[in-house]
Amino acid sequence: MDNSCLQTELCGLKLNTPIFAASGTFGFGEEFADFVDLKRLGGVMVKCITLKPRRGNDGVRITETPSGMLNAIGLENPGIETFLLKILPRIKDKMNVIVNVSGSSVEDYGTLAKMLDVDGVAAIELNISCPNVKDGGIIFGTDERQAAAVTAAAKRSTSKPVIVKLSPNVTDITAIARAVESAGADCLSLINTLMGMEINVDTWRVTLGNKTGGLSGGAIKPVAVRMVWQTAQAVNIPIIGTGGIRSAQDAAEFFLAGAAAVAVGTANFAEPSITMKIADDLAAYLRGHGLKNIRELVGKAKS
Repeated sequence: MDNSCLQTELCGLKLNTPIFAASGTFGFGEEFADFVDLKRLGGVMVKCITLKPRRGNDGVRITETPSGMLNAIGLENPGIETFLLKILPRIKDKMNVIVNVSGSSVEDYGTLAKMLDVDGVAAIELNISCPNVKDGGIIFGTDERQAAAVTAAAKRSTSKPVIVKLSPNVTDITAIARAVESAGADCLSLINTLMGMEINVDTWRVTLGNKTGGLSGGAIKPVAVRMVWQTAQAVNIPIIGTGGIRSAQDAAEFFLAGAAAVAVGTANFAEPSITMKIADDLAAYLRGHGLKNIRELVGKAKS
């Protein structure tokens, strides 16, 4: 099947398709090699990396919800040094590697960006929006000045494109978007999970060990589409839309709202090869509408 209509560019990166695998749902990419042609993906946002190894949150970390899931993993990861020495050499030639990073301070983000300014890393995604950790994370993503400071620190420290992942847990996402754009962000990724909670009505206990967690999946798609649409009208840098994408039709909605690419997350758990189906169906969708390239769809939503 000819899917050349999906070829595009983002922040100087050549993409075979504008479909990424979202961080936290795809491991380091290699885990999905039996199900997905990794070269066909625009890239893989690998599991979030921090300066030091993290064991993550205690207790229950994931629970299913209607049309989605709640997670409170707590950024469990082996740390930057192990990633650079053992993991990156294995995966760098298999796909566009987008490294998602999180820190407890502005300085942490600068240090991580500098350490990742190496061959094999295509871009860096700043996770300033995780609702499942008590230090850093969402604190940076809900304050314009802090978000801008983190972005500037990373930009000063790397030659790689810097993507900033925004939190939906704010009053006005466009204010944060404009702040990080002014600080030098090359691209935005939105949205991260919405903060949620589940209580067992039989035991009367909160389900997750962290009490609250990030809500993802189909349930959040209308919120994500709305925020991408609002943000696309407020900034001049490209947007990767994510949140509840389970089909080519879902992806097309994000492109129409103004996204230049999309990232598939929770759906990977239910169907490991879903990104390939979305790519094939999206190419068919474009041909059916007489479009020669995905860029012709971006921002074409009519009021």
